[in-house]
Amino acid sequence: MMKRVAGLVLAAMIGAALSGCAPAVKNHGYAPDDALLAGITAGTDTRGSVRRKIGRPSTTGVFTSTGWYYVATTVEHNLYHAPAVTDRRIVSVQFDANDVVSGVHVYGLEAGRIINLQTRTTPTHGRELTILQQLLGNLGTLTGEQLLEE
Repeated sequence: MMKRVAGLVLAAMIGAALSGCAPAVKNHGYAPDDALLAGITAGTDTRGSVRRKIGRPSTTGVFTSTGWYYVATTVEHNLYHAPAVTDRRIVSVQFDANDVVSGVHVYGLEAGRIINLQTRTTPTHGRELTILQQLLGNLGTLTGEQLLEE
């Protein structure tokens, strides 16, 4: 009986340890699948019909309003590692000057490019205070008159 309980406890501990290794998968955004995109016809559909068929876009064009973009991303969060993007789907619906669909394009993670951002910061000069110095720094600097003023 004691061996059976010990075996169950050991199995539960191994199961708990292994479940901590499984990544947490999070999905962000919405991009319509190919079956929904098959219902959109270039030269026929308009902004209104696209909205009714696949919904409102995640974003629109920044400088011109000729395109609608639907973006969906899958991110895996592992316990001791930085989050990793495992899948991305971008659907671009382009419109002409008459708000009629001129093209539908689908991009995946492999079509993306890595952009190196400049992360320059402005240095601040002076001392860095600890939390204790910040909390106790004003003790003795206030006079009674300053406390009574309103």
